[in-house]
Amino acid sequence: MKHAIYPGSFDPMTLGHLDVIERAAQMFDTLTVSVLNNMAKSPLFSVEERVKILEEATSHLQNVKIDSFSGLLIDYCAEKDVHIVIRGLRAITDFEYELQIAQTNRKLSKGSVDTIFLTTSLEYAYLSSSSVKEIASFHGDISQCVPEFLVDRIHEKFA
Repeated sequence: MKHAIYPGSFDPMTLGHLDVIERAAQMFDTLTVSVLNNMAKSPLFSVEERVKILEEATSHLQNVKIDSFSGLLIDYCAEKDVHIVIRGLRAITDFEYELQIAQTNRKLSKGSVDTIFLTTSLEYAYLSSSSVKEIASFHGDISQCVPEFLVDRIHEKFA
């Protein structure tokens, strides 16, 4: 059985994230989408809210599980006995950053964790959680950026 983890902050989750989730779910028997609890950041949504948002957004995918973690990704992978990490790439700048992390994870895990990169579909290449937050903070239209059920929830955070 092939199992992979797609980690991220997902704050907020975007249609680009959902695109990667749906495509990765087709490649693996089980995909765990896991929200990173990063104590150094002050997120728009709590970890619990992000987990619930992801559960709602992926409810149509039977082989996708939602979880959360804190600490090192390689420790989380070891705990779950998963050896494949999924990361989405939008641009070459993402690749440089993600490659360094992938190489570090492989080294620290003594070769037990590999990373698979999925390029974002072109229609979502412009999307980032940061840009969604910025647009929403100015009460802009984010309906092309996030699942429909999430639009009002994001705007409420900036009310």
